[in-house]
This record gives sequence, structure tokens and C-alpha cells, in this order.
Amino acid sequence: MIEIKNEIGAISIESEVFTNLAGDAATRCFGVKGMATRSKTDGLVQLLRREVMSRGVHVSFFEDGSVAIELHIVVDHGVNISALSRSIMSEVSYKVGNATGVPVSKVDVFIDSMVLD
Repeated sequence: MIEIKNEIGAISIESEVFTNLAGDAATRCFGVKGMATRSKTDGLVQLLRREVMSRGVHVSFFEDGSVAIELHIVVDHGVNISALSRSIMSEVSYKVGNATGVPVSKVDVFIDSMVLD
């Protein structure tokens, strides 16, 4: 959770807000199939449904009031991974920063799987 204070009062933003915003922004990028998570029992990557896509996102809070976001995604086969990753980083940073007013210090993208359509 992060708390923003000013002369009028304080606003508390839970980590779920950041995970939902980041997951939504990432999955809207062309070439992203969805968010991913690893099964604890067998270690296999699972594609998450939209209702639980925030499980593929981890948010870290820093003392300076900024956040770092880690995304685990599944991509379509044949996409340019470098270009897609840059697009995701830019989109997630913009959407989260714009919606919350909290600066995003970094966005790390982990491509856990690639699927054929």
C-alpha cells in the first residue's frame, strides 16, 4: 500500500489497484495472450483468465513514493519480443502513473511462454 498526503488529507492506494491496472494495460498490448503464473506443484506456466490476471503481476513500493512493477506474460508466436516488451513497459508505466499519480520507477517484463494460434 502507498499513501499520498497533502494539505487536504491522505489517500491510500492498495497494491491490488496497481496489479489490476498493470495487468489490464499489459494484456491490451498487441501480441500479449495474457498474464502467466507458475504452478507450485509442477512448475508449469498457466495462462490466467482475465478475472485473476493480477496474479501475474508483482508490485514493489519504494521509500521515494515510486513503484516497480514485474509482469509475467504469455505472448503470441511470431511477435517481435523486443518491440513488444518496450511497448508493454511504456503502456504500463503511462497507465499506472496516469491513473494513480504515483511515479513508476521501472517495469520488468518476463515472457514465461509463447503460444501458437
